[in-house]
Amino acid sequence: MTDPALSSTPSLGLVWVDGEVVPAEQARISPFDHGLTVGDGVFETLKVVGEVPFAMRRHVARLARSAGALGLPAPSEEVVRRAAAEVIAANELADGRLRITLTAGPGPLGSNRGTDGTTLVLAVSGLPTTPPHTDVQTVEWPRNERGALVGLKTTSYAENVVALAYALERGASEAIFANTIGNLCEGTGSNIFVGIGGRLITPPLSAGPLAGITRELVLEVTRAVEEDLPLSALLGADEAFLTSSTRDVQAIRAVDGHELATWPGPLTTAAAAAFGAVAGSDLDP
Repeated sequence: MTDPALSSTPSLGLVWVDGEVVPAEQARISPFDHGLTVGDGVFETLKVVGEVPFAMRRHVARLARSAGALGLPAPSEEVVRRAAAEVIAANELADGRLRITLTAGPGPLGSNRGTDGTTLVLAVSGLPTTPPHTDVQTVEWPRNERGALVGLKTTSYAENVVALAYALERGASEAIFANTIGNLCEGTGSNIFVGIGGRLITPPLSAGPLAGITRELVLEVTRAVEEDLPLSALLGADEAFLTSSTRDVQAIRAVDGHELATWPGPLTTAAAAAFGAVAGSDLDP
């Protein structure tokens, strides 16, 4: 059951590139940009609600953390907020998706970086309604919880592309990774929560998942705990759900084709309500 939110949603016609809003077909980025040649960059995806990017403060802070870990200078929050406002207004976007991409800029055709400075791009698109529940597929490729990029939201996403394609071919909308020691980790673009015996559990950051913004908010407004679980615990869970900036809190119906006991279960329903209350009262919590 492919999630409609994953269907092709083209970006809108105007993009913000290094200080200027231009038509997408006229945007100029060097063919030697390190983000293109070696995936040397970081990004953030935000939901736009009523022309306002949700949780901008947290997303900009994570962008800065990811950039700093790669040794890249991060743009200021003021610059990002201004750029976001400009590209949203230029496209007359009320609700949708905002993508912020920062790369190392032009560089040699190799791993060493150039000296011309970074590239910053902001683009927006529509965002289809996410269904209340979905299916997930576990994959055999592990996340490396000790890798150089662990916990960073980088543009080196080919592993996620392969895993998601594998899941889509099997009727799921998300692929779920274990880490190198077989513990539950994360999805390609989501975090995962599992309900077992009335307890709500999500993998700790030490297990290798990205520190998701929605994950962070759910932890703040529920009694969820961070705890290592084997991947097999997902199949035997009473209930489970995904979190992400575009899914919010989305119940998992089935894992590898096997339905969970409840979907949505009581912990999922409560988490969705608690998150919805926060999001509904403050667009920059």
